[in-house]
Amino acid sequence: METSKPVRTALYGEHLKLNGNIVDFHGFELPIWYTSITQEHLACRHESGIFDVSHMGVFRFSGHNVKQWLQGLASQKVTAIESGRCAYTHFMDESGCIIDDMIFAVTSDDEILGVPNASMIEVMKDWFDAHLVEGIDLENLSSQYSIIALQGPNSKDVCERVLGTENHVGRFRWKQLSTNELGINGWIQGTGYTGEKGYEIFIPNQQAPLLWSSFVEAGSTPIGLGARDTLRLEKGYLLSGQDFAWSQLNDDTFLHRDSWETNVPFGLDLEHEFIGREKVVSHQAKDARWWGVIQLEKGPMPRPGKEILSLDGEVCGRLTSGAPSPSMDRTGIGMGYLTGVDAGDEVLIQSSPKKRIRAKVVRPPFV
Repeated sequence: METSKPVRTALYGEHLKLNGNIVDFHGFELPIWYTSITQEHLACRHESGIFDVSHMGVFRFSGHNVKQWLQGLASQKVTAIESGRCAYTHFMDESGCIIDDMIFAVTSDDEILGVPNASMIEVMKDWFDAHLVEGIDLENLSSQYSIIALQGPNSKDVCERVLGTENHVGRFRWKQLSTNELGINGWIQGTGYTGEKGYEIFIPNQQAPLLWSSFVEAGSTPIGLGARDTLRLEKGYLLSGQDFAWSQLNDDTFLHRDSWETNVPFGLDLEHEFIGREKVVSHQAKDARWWGVIQLEKGPMPRPGKEILSLDGEVCGRLTSGAPSPSMDRTGIGMGYLTGVDAGDEVLIQSSPKKRIRAKVVRPPFV
């Protein structure tokens, strides 16, 4: 049986020029690193970095009352988001299980642009199509656009040198790209997956190599998927398919979670009706929620799937993400769903069949 070849983004040639270590990521050929995960991670934290995130999708929702329509599906109160602003949301099924999370931008009262996760583009397209009403249209623009993320404390300087001062946008803001010397068009938004200042820039595929190489020439460090993961981990950001998963795609019931359980401090508004709300409001304080842990001693690093135990040896949860933190001198950090804990509690990570590592429960972010 034939298997489809991985997709190469419009920046594949640029990655090869920079000696990127290419891997198959959800059906896309993308760099895991160029130099090293640690170097790239710290470059983003202290200077600026660029990421090829063109594997992510692009949806355009349009029509009269599009905000009201999307709000009925989303954990976020979409009608409260003004034009020119972005927001984060979950989409749940009728049982309350999260299907996917998404950043979206309200461009006008009649248009919203959404960014589904790479592996969920077709799934979310089908989900939205099943809930369309008369007057609301959905276009999948994913194959037409490339997405470059420019992140880090120096990202504003780099952006303004390459695209001009008029193309800066603030955090969670959106705008069409203004005329610039490179002739780049599309849109820019003050969003990202690193917790740093920065942008995500959506441009036609044919323009992507020019913008990418211009950012490199301006001094921004190319960053691969490896550092993208450690950067999001340090900030406590969920990873679709790893920290939660839709029950129709993944048999691991431990990952079947709703918005309350993820403990995310934004993106959930209970003052409106939406699919999955009944499950979200049904919880009691003792139920499992998503927490972070920091290792208190040296030993094997915390990794997904490792059990968390109380000091009495009772299993209280399991890690869904974990790695050494480059920003914390490679201290082990992890995140997962835990029951009966609070910030500051000491727990044990079952790092191997014979080894337990002491750790402290925290509320992310870690840095």
